[in-house]
Amino acid sequence: MKNCTGSRAIAISAAIALPFTLAGCGLGAQEESVDVTAGSIDAESLADVDLAVGSKDFDEQLVLGQITLLALDAAGANVTDKTNIQGSTATREALIGGDIDVYWDYTGTGWLVYLGHDKPIPDEQKQYEAVRKEDLEENDIVWGKPAPLNNTYAMAVTDEFAEESGVATLSDMAELASSTPEDATICVESEFSARPDGLPGMLKAYGMEDIPSGNIGKLGTGVVYTQLDKGETCNFGEVFTTDGRIATLGLTVLEDDKGFFPLYNAGPMVMADTDEENPEILDTLEPIAEALTTEEVTKLNAKVSSEGEKPSAVAEQFLKEKGFIE
Repeated sequence: MKNCTGSRAIAISAAIALPFTLAGCGLGAQEESVDVTAGSIDAESLADVDLAVGSKDFDEQLVLGQITLLALDAAGANVTDKTNIQGSTATREALIGGDIDVYWDYTGTGWLVYLGHDKPIPDEQKQYEAVRKEDLEENDIVWGKPAPLNNTYAMAVTDEFAEESGVATLSDMAELASSTPEDATICVESEFSARPDGLPGMLKAYGMEDIPSGNIGKLGTGVVYTQLDKGETCNFGEVFTTDGRIATLGLTVLEDDKGFFPLYNAGPMVMADTDEENPEILDTLEPIAEALTTEEVTKLNAKVSSEGEKPSAVAEQFLKEKGFIE
């Protein structure tokens, strides 16, 4: 894996704590060097292997990317930081094109968006097995064991609006959109507005296809939360269920009472030839994935989105607390 212009990745013997630099290749902000020493991770399993780590561009993905960087570095790899890629498709294409070697994606996204299926499989293990089998056969992509965390989409309102309107479910939202359409204002991110497992599918499933296009605002991911909290631009907003800002901002997540949104368990991905050459990548990440529960990841996300901590610092603290690094 070649480095991008101007970046550098310094090899570390994981048995000796030395500083290393993660270069973002223009995709994200540089973060401070971190001392890494292997804990339960095998310090020689990826000795001197060059690996570029990617991620999408929202807080949870940035944390997962930094966790991966630190873990693979502790395993002896020469790591390059290529996290903070904008959009799901661009990140996946970076993997397929060889610009990155590993990143985390979500089983629901894999099944519906990348593989083009119309309906999710409502069982975590069966959904994972189906995605893993088909993506390997069709695209030479290997999915590692997914984490227990389920970061699915949801619609949320402020606690005040929930109390005033009595809205608690997406069916309640549909009733309000029918009776008082002027109150059915929605903020979503651009990607969600076009995904089959996003806004179009949700509106169809709940009979809200008549909502005027002028009622829907397309914003950046973080802006959705702040505008929803202000209650000026929209009454309803798209959120990720593991986002720490939900509790911090006093938002109420509406129940998906028809079970439209799929399961989105996060798992690391590599190309088949990469896995064949270095199966230790997914082996290293498997016990880490097992520790990433929905509750745990929500806390990690909150430290970034609500408390302003750097993803690298949050990742380091998590790995140390769990004994993966020292």
